[in-house]
Amino acid sequence: MRKTVFILYGGRSVEHAVSVNSARNIFQFIDRKKYNPVAIGISESGVWYHTGEVTSEIKKKGEPLRLSLNSGKPVFETQKKKIKADIIFPVLHGTDGEDGSIQGLIKAINLPMVGTGVLGSAMSMSKLVAKKMLMDAGIPVSDYISFSYPEKKAIVFSELEKKLGLPFMVKSANLGSSVGVSKVKSEQDFKKAVNEAFRYDDCILIEKFIRGREIECAVLGNAPPRASRPGEIIVSKEYEFYTFDAKYVDNQAVQINVPAILDEAISQKIQALSVRAYRALFCEDFARVDLFLTAEGQVYVNEINTIPGFTNSSMFPMMWKERGISFPNLISRLIELAEKRFKKSLRINRGYASSLKY
Repeated sequence: MRKTVFILYGGRSVEHAVSVNSARNIFQFIDRKKYNPVAIGISESGVWYHTGEVTSEIKKKGEPLRLSLNSGKPVFETQKKKIKADIIFPVLHGTDGEDGSIQGLIKAINLPMVGTGVLGSAMSMSKLVAKKMLMDAGIPVSDYISFSYPEKKAIVFSELEKKLGLPFMVKSANLGSSVGVSKVKSEQDFKKAVNEAFRYDDCILIEKFIRGREIECAVLGNAPPRASRPGEIIVSKEYEFYTFDAKYVDNQAVQINVPAILDEAISQKIQALSVRAYRALFCEDFARVDLFLTAEGQVYVNEINTIPGFTNSSMFPMMWKERGISFPNLISRLIELAEKRFKKSLRINRGYASSLKY
């Protein structure tokens, strides 16, 4: 029998539209001989709907869902029918989808889930926590200073310039797709950049600007994980950095090289660092590691995406296609990895026999 795979998409996130595009591809290319895909859209206000297919009109075309909680046997219901899932595939980028929130819900209802769990998702989503964990593992990252919203008035441009130099980057700590990110080249840019970053988060990072090549590496698997050959994104000079529009809107903004043109020693160094970063942040099943490569050959890990994009321009599927894994086979492999990991987790004892009376 085909297994029913719930594809979760949309969500309460600034990356809502990116999620829709990613999920649409997964819904289209999943192997229907093995799996019965069920599209579950989450509106921008956070309401869950059963949609016949992946659509940007989630509320208009969907039926509202209820969830009957029963560990291992949850039931999702619309007014017309009940639907049971064998496995859940979250394709939710950013807030509430990539930060451990959805992962915690799925863990509580005890269903197999594709991708990194609560711990790894939460740590990877927080640029601040991720940097600390990577530094503790001896993995090179850019110098940075972090601030919480109550500290906003104490942020002084001259002190940052002295510590980090110019230009520097200002980022919301818990977002993706370059939302809430600005490049500061002068004091005139500074206030606007800080306000923009705090608009989306209560914590921001101010990072030393790394002048180098934009490198990405895909990691797949658990025991052990393995890395693809690195890819490179060459951003048009019309853009100051790899912005949201450059990623998703302007199809002339970037040139993508898969694989990247690199010396073999550098390529292997990037692959090894990517796997180390993946392990340091407790990632599972798959992730995309974003890195910088300087002219001197120094490699820095920028961040990890635990639910990388699956859009037509996304690097993760491209890098595995270059290794001979087609889009349908990649989706199947991710589901199989999740099922295998879930079965292993069942060995853990959830009860404890004691003399405690209650």
